[in-house]
Amino acid sequence: MPGIEGLGHVGIHTEDLMKMRDFYTRVMGLQIADENLDRGIVFLSANPEYEHHEFVLARGRDVPQGAKVVQQISFKVESPDDLKDYHRRLQAEQITIDRFVSHGNALGLYFFDPEGNRIEVYYKTGFPVPQPHGDPLNMEASTEEWLATARAAIPAGKA
Repeated sequence: MPGIEGLGHVGIHTEDLMKMRDFYTRVMGLQIADENLDRGIVFLSANPEYEHHEFVLARGRDVPQGAKVVQQISFKVESPDDLKDYHRRLQAEQITIDRFVSHGNALGLYFFDPEGNRIEVYYKTGFPVPQPHGDPLNMEASTEEWLATARAAIPAGKA
C-alpha cells in the first residue's frame, strides 16, 4: 500500500476573496505563488521556491453566515518570538485572540480570520506530551516561562 508523505496544501472557499487575500498576505505574511482573480483562486505559500502552495483561497463560499466548516488551520512558526510578533500584528488589526496555550509539544496562539475560520500559529517545542493538552499561557510572560510550562507537562519517565 502506498504511504502518505505529508499534507501538501489546504484550500478553503471564501466570500470575499480580496479581503482574505489581503489578510493572509499582509497580516499572516504568506506569499502569492500564483493567482487567477478572474477564476477566483489564489495560491499562497510561506516559501514558494520550496513549496509552490500550501494554502489556497477560492471564491465561492456558499454556507449560511456563521456556519462552522473549518475546525482549524494551523501554521508553524520558527521561534516563540514569532508568536509575540503575530500577537502584536493581530492586535493592530483588531483581530480577537481566542486563546494562547501550551500543548506541551507546541505553543499555540489561536484567533479567527476575517471570515471566522479558526487559525493557529504554533511553535513546536519537541516535548513528548500526549494530546489533547492545553495549559493557558500569558502572552506577557517570558519565552522561558512558556517553555517551562510546556516542559512541566512531560509525563514522568518520558523526559
